[in-house]
Amino acid sequence: ILGFFGLIGAGRTEMMEMVFGLRPHHGSVAVGGRVVDIRSPRDAIGHGIGFVTEDRKKDGLVLGMSVRENFSLTHLEGYARLSFVDRVAEALGCQVFVRRLDIKTPDIEQQAGKLSGGNQQKIVIAKWVARSPKVLIVDEPTRGIDIAAKADVHKLLQELASRGMAIIVVSSDLPEVLAISDRVNVVRQGRIVAELNRQQATQTSVMEAAAA
Repeated sequence: ILGFFGLIGAGRTEMMEMVFGLRPHHGSVAVGGRVVDIRSPRDAIGHGIGFVTEDRKKDGLVLGMSVRENFSLTHLEGYARLSFVDRVAEALGCQVFVRRLDIKTPDIEQQAGKLSGGNQQKIVIAKWVARSPKVLIVDEPTRGIDIAAKADVHKLLQELASRGMAIIVVSSDLPEVLAISDRVNVVRQGRIVAELNRQQATQTSVMEAAAA
C-alpha cells in the first residue's frame, strides 16, 4: 500500500485525478512498468486503474439507485448478453460483495442514499474491486464513517494488497496513512517532495516534509 499525504491544498487529489485521466497530465504514467497513454477515465480503466473518489455522494454513487445498480456501474458489460443485462447474474455478483464486505443493507434493491456513510463507502469500493484492477486509488477512504466501518475498510485494503493488487491511499489523516502504508509519498505544491519507507515514515518526518 502506497500512501499519499499532504496538507490541505497540497494537490494530492489533483495528482490522482491526472493519473485517472480526469485532468490533463504532465509527465508519464506507467502500469506494471509499461508507460501507458491515459487521456480519459476510460483509458485509465482500460489499463487496469480504478479510482474511489474523495466525495462518495457526489462522484462515487448515484444515491437514488439501488445497491445492485451502483455495484455494477463500473463493470456492467460483464453482465451483458446480446445487449441485455442478465439481472440474475448481476444480483448474484452483488450479493457476493455484500457478504464479503459486510455491507449492511436490508437487500440489494435498497437505495444507496438510505444507507450509512460507511456502507455507502463499501459499495463504492466494491464496484471497483469487482473489476479486479491492477491499481486501485482510494482517496480519503474513511472520511465521515464510524470506527467499525473504518476498521473494515482498512482490513479490506490490506487484504487486497496481500493478494497482489497495488493500492494507493490518499488521505489528509496522517495516523491513517502511517497505519496502513508500506511507503509514504509526501505531496507539497503539486509535487512529491519525499518518499519514505515504513521505518522512515513518522508523524514528525512526514509533517516536516509536508510543511517545509
